[in-house]
Amino acid sequence: LDALRCDIGFQFQGSALYDSMTVRENLEFPLRRHPEKLGSEYNPERLVKEALEDVGLLSAIDMMPAELSGGMKKRIALARTLILRPKIILYDEPTSGLDPITGKEISMLINQIQKRYNTASIVITHDLACARITSDRMVILHDGKNYAESTFDELAENNDPPVKAFFT
Repeated sequence: LDALRCDIGFQFQGSALYDSMTVRENLEFPLRRHPEKLGSEYNPERLVKEALEDVGLLSAIDMMPAELSGGMKKRIALARTLILRPKIILYDEPTSGLDPITGKEISMLINQIQKRYNTASIVITHDLACARITSDRMVILHDGKNYAESTFDELAENNDPPVKAFFT
């Protein structure tokens, strides 16, 4: 079960960075807990720098979470998720609390990460711009159930009241 869990990465809504650790230490944390995951690729310094380069924040390596903006925290949290090379990444409201420009940057970063590392992404969001950018398929939940599933454009054209309400 632990091996399976290591193949699933989580991007928490609030970033969930340890505020008593530097960015470097936050990224090293999963490596220390699961050194076997990367085998011969296990090189913490290289992996931390590579993960930060992936999200465009190598310069933040020795900063504390309190020194980071909201968008930077989201990127660092994504770098920490990527460091174990998961096969699936679950994103919980990845653009919440961000301005529209930063939200779009994060959404596009999700797509870039997916292509670069060949990961599957499951994005839970209320942000229609994020859903449009990141989705191949969408599922709309209504009354706690899978209510509708299709592409963004097909769902946006759907006249069923609960589906239409999502887009208005």
